[in-house]
Amino acid sequence: MVPICRASVLVMAIVAMLVTLANAQAPAPAPTSDGTSVDQGIAYVLMFVALALTYLIHPLDASSAYKLF
Repeated sequence: MVPICRASVLVMAIVAMLVTLANAQAPAPAPTSDGTSVDQGIAYVLMFVALALTYLIHPLDASSAYKLF
């Protein structure tokens, strides 16, 4: 009974090594983005935040200096 168990472990080890070697030889997939779209998205978010802060801060600055209303 012991030799059958050792043989199955040996076969499983050989199969695992073959699968590992087969996967290691596969080329890596091409990148879907080169990073410029991510950078552009971050830039748009930062510009929107700057615009929102400008419109939130500007009335406070204008009202204290000029007393329009």
